[in-house]
Amino acid sequence: MASAFISYSHVDEDLKQQLEKHLAPLKREGAIDVWHDRRLVPGDHIDHEVSEKLEQADVVLLLVSPDFLASPYCFDVEVKRAMERHDAGEARVIPIILRHCDWKGAPFGRLAALPRDAKPVTKWPDRDEAFLDIVTGIRAAMAARPGAKPRSATAPAAPPAAAKPQATAPRSSNLRMRKEFTEADEDRFLQESFVFIALYFENSLSELEKRNPGISTTFRRVSAEDFTAVVYRDGKAKTRCRIRFAGRGGLGGITFSHNDAPSSNSYNESLSVEKGPHELFLKALGMGSFGAGKTGHLSQEGAAEYLWGLFIEPAQR
Repeated sequence: MASAFISYSHVDEDLKQQLEKHLAPLKREGAIDVWHDRRLVPGDHIDHEVSEKLEQADVVLLLVSPDFLASPYCFDVEVKRAMERHDAGEARVIPIILRHCDWKGAPFGRLAALPRDAKPVTKWPDRDEAFLDIVTGIRAAMAARPGAKPRSATAPAAPPAAAKPQATAPRSSNLRMRKEFTEADEDRFLQESFVFIALYFENSLSELEKRNPGISTTFRRVSAEDFTAVVYRDGKAKTRCRIRFAGRGGLGGITFSHNDAPSSNSYNESLSVEKGPHELFLKALGMGSFGAGKTGHLSQEGAAEYLWGLFIEPAQR
């Protein structure tokens, strides 16, 4: 069994827990044992325990985000020692990119990162797919790992059993409880999602125009709950859309239509709010052909990218 040490910022606690959930098959197979600071128990000497587990780790998973890079402890202590052990061939360091950040200049910036193409987890329309890609990569790294090596003689010695009774120390890291969401929570999440999608489209259209000669775009806020977007190539419209906030009591929640006429009430796709055991998410009705099979459990960013794909596909033909 290989031991894995997770280095992360507590701001990314939810994403870390989702990763652990996806690592369950590897744990069940006895292929990996995962440790992170949430497994500390009252009375543990924090610095000693973290240092000991980091020294013992065969694999160090760095959960990279802006908060991770800004953390003096993560960056100056855990990353520094992890890279020293990686360069010495004592451990394998695997960066896992959770959110967009300037990580290429970090000490681990030269290493191959997960998920595929170092695309941040939060940018995947379906986060389960992102974590599956990560676990597949970790499994491959485990298979390529040479046989276990003796622990470094410089590693801190384990404290005597009398000082830390092992019978009471082990505990599960699976401590998250089901959350209850009210209708007000769902309404607020849907409204925030619409605002996010509008901003996502506005910024994407602006960048599209900058990068592509001959392309012009328009973004128009019809109202606080309605906007349209158009892409032109050499003055000819190549794709149009209208996105509306219909509310949980309306038809759809958030609707997408390729017809941007104000009089049209039809739509080609819709997003609704769904409740998971720990979070709210968006689900597409599945009317669009873009991203078929990737319409469930969408984050706000994933939903925005899904609708953008429906919108931009006709212009990319």
